[in-house]
Amino acid sequence: MEQVQGLKEYVTLEQYRKALGLPEEVTETYEMLAQGEYNRNYIFIHPVTKKKLILRVNFGSQMHLENQIAYEYQVLRMLENSGRTPKAFYVDGSLEHLEQGVMVMEYLPGHALDYRTELMHAVGCLADIHSVKIPKEHSLIVPANPLRAILEECEEMFRVYEESPLGQEWQKKKIRKMLDMVWKLVDCLEEPVYRCCINTELNSTNFLINGGTYDNFLIDWEKPLYGDPAQDLGHFLAPTTTFWKTDVILSREEADAFIEKYISEVKGRFDTAGLKKRTDVYIPVTCLRGITWCAMAWIEYKNPDKVIFNESTFQKLEAYLSREFLEQIETDYLFQNKMMPNPLDW
Repeated sequence: MEQVQGLKEYVTLEQYRKALGLPEEVTETYEMLAQGEYNRNYIFIHPVTKKKLILRVNFGSQMHLENQIAYEYQVLRMLENSGRTPKAFYVDGSLEHLEQGVMVMEYLPGHALDYRTELMHAVGCLADIHSVKIPKEHSLIVPANPLRAILEECEEMFRVYEESPLGQEWQKKKIRKMLDMVWKLVDCLEEPVYRCCINTELNSTNFLINGGTYDNFLIDWEKPLYGDPAQDLGHFLAPTTTFWKTDVILSREEADAFIEKYISEVKGRFDTAGLKKRTDVYIPVTCLRGITWCAMAWIEYKNPDKVIFNESTFQKLEAYLSREFLEQIETDYLFQNKMMPNPLDW
């Protein structure tokens, strides 16, 4: 608690304690659970209900929002009926009593997804979340052209590497060629017949797996959008996602089986027409987003003034920029992609 100035005093506030049904006197203990770049999570046990809760303190926004914590809170409330996300009980983004935004939500059990043994446990979880009907009046950000927005972000990140004297020329040429190829997919993307709340960051560590049919969950809703479920599927299945925290790259057969199972689990709750085709567009685009981010981060890691240097992260950056990995992505997800225009146009 001491790591966040004023938080110890904040949990004594009447508005906080009344909203959560906490006794006037602070008897609960807050312990660090996890910390990211933009958030710090504390776990505590409610002294009355005895349920485990998470106090989330927000320090910034990847989406450049003025009230990031309120955005997350509203999304969790919208998705509550899915049964697959944490219930949110309290939010304060006013910054009146604390310099950071605060949210309290339920603690959910489970472990990170194992792609090799638990891949299909994520299917029902995603299908249930994507099936939640979003009201016409909602707070979700709606990208005008999501594919173009991702590729523009790729260009911005790659520019850091492309313009740096530290970058290798063969990598610059290779990534430039791959980006140019993926840009050709922008006009191939069909308009989705259905939109929903998508997570956009479906890493294995954001899943909480318990092994049953209905007790697997998805947490970490920092960057949700109102968009095409194919964008989530593309991110989840892309090799740049699976390989980051593991040594797993799913085969095309495994990816296709996942999509087929997902459509089955939707059970007609929304129209899945064209879903697989659109996912086949989002997978290579997601790959390039991962590669260009790694290229940018590699330059940053070469800065001698960098305060935090994580050796395992640097080794992953090297792996993503290796000739073997780049050529595998180019061959398997660009040259062999059925959605790609005529190769003679490249």
